[in-house]
Amino acid sequence: MTKPVISREDVKALDQHDPLQPFKREFYQERFYYMDGNSLGLLSKRSEETLTTSLNDWKKHAIGGWTEGEEPWFYMSEKIGALTAPLIGAKPEEVINTGSITSNIHQLLATFYKPEGKRTKILADELNFPSDIHAMKSQIKWHGLDPEEHLIRVQSVDGYTLSEDTIIKEMDEDIAVLLLPSVLYRSGQLLDIEKITRAAHEYGIIVGFDLAHSIGALPHRLNEWGVDFAVWCTYKYLNSGPGGVGGLYVNKKHLGKSPGLAGWFSSDKDKQFDMSHELTPAETAGAFQIGTPHVLSSAPLIGSLELFEEAGIQQIREKSLKLTRLLMDLIHQELSGYGFKIGNPLNDESRGGHVCLVHDEAASICKALKQEAIIPDFRSPNVIRLAPIAFYTSYEDVYDVVLRLKDIMENEKQKQFKNERDTIA
Repeated sequence: MTKPVISREDVKALDQHDPLQPFKREFYQERFYYMDGNSLGLLSKRSEETLTTSLNDWKKHAIGGWTEGEEPWFYMSEKIGALTAPLIGAKPEEVINTGSITSNIHQLLATFYKPEGKRTKILADELNFPSDIHAMKSQIKWHGLDPEEHLIRVQSVDGYTLSEDTIIKEMDEDIAVLLLPSVLYRSGQLLDIEKITRAAHEYGIIVGFDLAHSIGALPHRLNEWGVDFAVWCTYKYLNSGPGGVGGLYVNKKHLGKSPGLAGWFSSDKDKQFDMSHELTPAETAGAFQIGTPHVLSSAPLIGSLELFEEAGIQQIREKSLKLTRLLMDLIHQELSGYGFKIGNPLNDESRGGHVCLVHDEAASICKALKQEAIIPDFRSPNVIRLAPIAFYTSYEDVYDVVLRLKDIMENEKQKQFKNERDTIA
């Protein structure tokens, strides 16, 4: 049976019945189709407002802004943690807004990676983002060990995806800590966090996940699944802005533990200004902060998280899956014969928030897309990532993107560009 053709009228009908459609007006999006929200989310009017609030608190109160401002800075990280907690299935005290992914990985590995006896290894994967691997290698070297021996990287059969069963087969009593991405940054594969965590705990392994490509795109149940720790950035799906402060989660069973890397804001807030040289760590995830909060890089997140609270992460996930499904269906409908391959899992339960298009001319195609007012993302050597974001991408936007991509291929517009990445891909 021939699959029915998807028409413009079909996608317009989807937009008319989209409960998230009003949120599109909350974001600044002019002159282009934005398909790169999994690298940097767009600015929302709410984020602009909450950043302005903190600037005005600084203007009006000076140092008094720490406690007397409209949005007191001293408690901002905890407030953002509480607003973030529902997105990852955590309790408010298990979450704190702090640092970056890499600094938070260092903090949590310094806390939980204690190689001794035969349990000396970290279990990772060969498809992870480079900075996570850099941090893990660094931590292993810090303990005087050789990363070539003590960092185990699960292999991929196809170069794009991982098998949970293969990950589990690598587990044994030699593994101290597991750190994996929840969603693979190239292919968009969503790993089965619950299955991996359950298996790892049977071996006594501490379990951590990097949620960079899943937080804000889909719901999690970290506390229920028993995940020990997690880290994330906030400038992708959470729309906090370039350099936005990241976050971390520590399961309640570990709260009260002294941080591996202690600092000024690791302290119990009631005791912090006693100025004692003996640290009394916070009894919350706040203990895993190090330095003073970056207030102006955190403030936009308050406004953004208000939108998530209003929309609901489950509704966001439902639309995200429909958008990526539509995108894949249109690729099959309009782009067959042009050398494209879909590299992400096709089933909903194994797919994150973006579509991975593989093509030999990926770099030059991305440049041609930008010329056509479409902002994609290139990942070396041959991946085009397209992320239709539930908040600010319409179904008709997806339709237009695929038709413009088809026009590029039909008229070979990519040929005018070098098939190599720019300085920043």
